[in-house]
Amino acid sequence: MSNLLTSSALGFGLGLRPAHYDDLLNKHRGQVSWLEVLTENYLVPGGKPLHYLARLRELYPMVMHGVSLSIASQDALNTDYLREVRTLADQLEARWISDHLCWTGVDGTNLHDLLPVPFTDEALRHIAKRIGQAQDILGRRLLIENVSSYLTYRESEMSEWEFLSALAHEADCLLLLDVNNIYVSSVNHGFNPIEYLAGVPAERVQQFHLAGHSKVGTHLIDTHDAPIIPEVWHLYGAAVRRFGSGSTMIERDDNIPALSELLAELDKARTIAEHAEAQAA
Repeated sequence: MSNLLTSSALGFGLGLRPAHYDDLLNKHRGQVSWLEVLTENYLVPGGKPLHYLARLRELYPMVMHGVSLSIASQDALNTDYLREVRTLADQLEARWISDHLCWTGVDGTNLHDLLPVPFTDEALRHIAKRIGQAQDILGRRLLIENVSSYLTYRESEMSEWEFLSALAHEADCLLLLDVNNIYVSSVNHGFNPIEYLAGVPAERVQQFHLAGHSKVGTHLIDTHDAPIIPEVWHLYGAAVRRFGSGSTMIERDDNIPALSELLAELDKARTIAEHAEAQAA
């Protein structure tokens, strides 16, 4: 799979949401460098979503981000789903495809949540094998994203960043680092997020996610329904100093504001990245 390289850095983008279709087509071209589409929203035979997607594809490079691969599950890989994903990726000329380091259900039942995995050698071998199988069907490398988590396993034998790094090497995949997820999990589990960044191989990081979250009792929850907080911006600056800004995008899935508000956050990401890269030079 090493010969199937992904595209170079795309700059600063947004997650494509229906509320912003018309603005992205008519008003804000040039302010957004690329779009990330939610894969499952467009695995349909036709209709309004694909109509808009085709029009937007003429203006913006696109990548695909899925939530249904369930790469850590014991269930067999859904090869029909993977073939549908490949067909859509080919149609969009998607620069890459990403999904999460998680499992989403058991015995064919989708729990519609991104559930964490135990960080063991056994799980590492299992997931690496499945990533290899998925990459063979997709005909391209996958980007695997770290998830926010709210529990840990007694069986874990290594840290999350050690597991993620070993997995990227073993499966020859790339990584999507969600900076908000790193921060959320660091608060929930009491680890140092800077140590996390330092433990991830720079050559494997292809993309960043930025998002907001909520505080619920003693835990932070990854809700994508609020502005990015200062601590996450600070961590993003540290990530850029280590990895470069690469391809950075903002996710918003609930309480979706006017596009202008997200563009202001995107401008802030650009400014932080410029300063961080100057410091690293």
